Amino acid sequence: MAYFVQKLLIIIAATEDADRLMDRMTEAGHPVTKISSTGGFLRRGNVTLLSGLEADAVDEVLALVRAECQPRDEYVPVQALPFPGGLPPGEPLQVRAGGATIFVVDVDRFDKV
Repeated sequence: MAYFVQKLLIIIAATEDADRLMDRMTEAGHPVTKISSTGGFLRRGNVTLLSGLEADAVDEVLALVRAECQPRDEYVPVQALPFPGGLPPGEPLQVRAGGATIFVVDVDRFDKV
């Protein structure tokens, strides 16, 4: 059986935000698949969420992402930062963390078998 889906959302979010976002998306009736991933400046755990949607649902999901994945300031020991050769010990640095990166991709065809 074939299903028609117009958009694929690829949402890369902080691990601490992802479960809450998934709950909100599921409650609103939007399908979502979770894939664990890592990367970014702080090399922390991320979650990649995939969601196939009709085009008219994209703005609703983007609003959920904005509500649940707020960027925040955190303090990180300088030794934990990924600089070649490391840095000498010092005061923790304030960095921006959280938030989300979202890709909206057109889908030509989607089959579920």
